[in-house]
Amino acid sequence: MAAFRGPRVWLWRWRRNPLRRRSDVLEAWIMLAAGVFTVLGGVVAGLVTVGVVENGLARERAESRTVTAQLFEDAPEATGPAGRVVWTRVRWTGPDGTARSGQVRVAAGTAADTPVLVWTDPDGHLVDRPTTVTVARLRAWLIGIFAGGGAAAVPFVAGRRLRGRLERLRVDRWDEEWARIGPLWGRMAS
Repeated sequence: MAAFRGPRVWLWRWRRNPLRRRSDVLEAWIMLAAGVFTVLGGVVAGLVTVGVVENGLARERAESRTVTAQLFEDAPEATGPAGRVVWTRVRWTGPDGTARSGQVRVAAGTAADTPVLVWTDPDGHLVDRPTTVTVARLRAWLIGIFAGGGAAAVPFVAGRRLRGRLERLRVDRWDEEWARIGPLWGRMAS
């Protein structure tokens, strides 16, 4: 059977009460600070991360250029169920006029000297196709949610650990007091 605790009193740790201990007040402030830092830290870290990721992906989109490249050789024929797209070597001219080469994925069986579009950075090196605005926004928000959650976990866990430590200290003090008062308790009954 559960003990009767009476009506719940809000903010009891800050109210004047002869049974209130210093550790109760300390615990209340620790949990308040942990709650505030958990919420604010998580939101701020998440929003900053979203901004940084979106800006990085927007810069990537702005710097990427399409270039027409040509296949060096015939692309291999399809093998197996996943053989519709294969890697093959291509060549293109960089922005400084030098000949460049690299590997890209093309349809299986594509003939040599076929033009294909590739994405390059400002220096003329091959890069992946930049993400669209919608995909970049989704990616930024997902990364921001995880970063915010990770940042929020730090003060939350720290507050819970400090609260647990205070609880252990209170229990140890109660044990010490009971060891001192317990033997006297029996004498009062007689």
